Amino acid sequence: MKTVSQISELRAQVKAWRQQGLTVAFVPTMGNLHAGHISLVDEAHKHADKIVASIFINPMQFGINEDIDNYPRTMVDDQQKLTVAGTDLLFTPTPDIIYPKGLAKQSFVEVPNISDGYCGESRPGHFRGVATVVCKLFNLVQPDVACFGLKDYQQVQVIQTMVEDLSLPITIIPVATTREESGLALSSRNGYLTAEEKAIAPVLQQNLQWLAEQISIGFAQSDSIDFIGLSKQAAKAINDSGLHTDYLHVCHAQTLQPASEDDTQLVILAAAHCGKARLIDNLQVDLT
Repeated sequence: MKTVSQISELRAQVKAWRQQGLTVAFVPTMGNLHAGHISLVDEAHKHADKIVASIFINPMQFGINEDIDNYPRTMVDDQQKLTVAGTDLLFTPTPDIIYPKGLAKQSFVEVPNISDGYCGESRPGHFRGVATVVCKLFNLVQPDVACFGLKDYQQVQVIQTMVEDLSLPITIIPVATTREESGLALSSRNGYLTAEEKAIAPVLQQNLQWLAEQISIGFAQSDSIDFIGLSKQAAKAINDSGLHTDYLHVCHAQTLQPASEDDTQLVILAAAHCGKARLIDNLQVDLT
């Protein structure tokens, strides 16, 4: 694997591949890689000849109360994992390279509506930062496909909407969430959990599964489904376990609007605080 930090080096390598008629897949990350990230690289191999990954801790997507300085940085270990996974090129720019004018003077990309609720409400400006950096990285790498993990379900929908709205010639490939045996979704944030907290963290996914079962039972029995009432029950169970629910909603799987009885493709979106960690998770529900 070749590692570059300059835009000119990145573009030169991608241009050389293009001249050979090779296709390119892209896996953007913020580093501190785990098995979930590597599953994105594994999936990328199925869709392209060459794999580009990036590691960039994007300051634009961190809020005023979110400490970017303490975000874990594990570059040497990350490089080893990406090399073993068969990554061809790793792009590791600094903020000065991505935002040479500084954040205050940087043009930005904003995806309306789908960015507004859930994590967008809890973290104002977060998805503006995500959309801006992903759009810029797309312009730099110019991949044929890009892989994103479905643990960040709203993020995937934001990026997919951006690609469609801006007519970018890139196929977005969502990749299933990688989980521990307990059901806890793998996340860099899990490193903040104590042993006791990690034991109760799976309660989040367990209650999403309970909620999905209740919805499926109601649909099968042709009953009127009380999405809000059931969600409140699940949130209470999560809170009673020792977590603190940020949000828990049943939504239309594509628009992320509140679910209606006519919807058959649903997603349950949730976030909860567990000690210092803010956990996010989701579960798709297919009623067809």
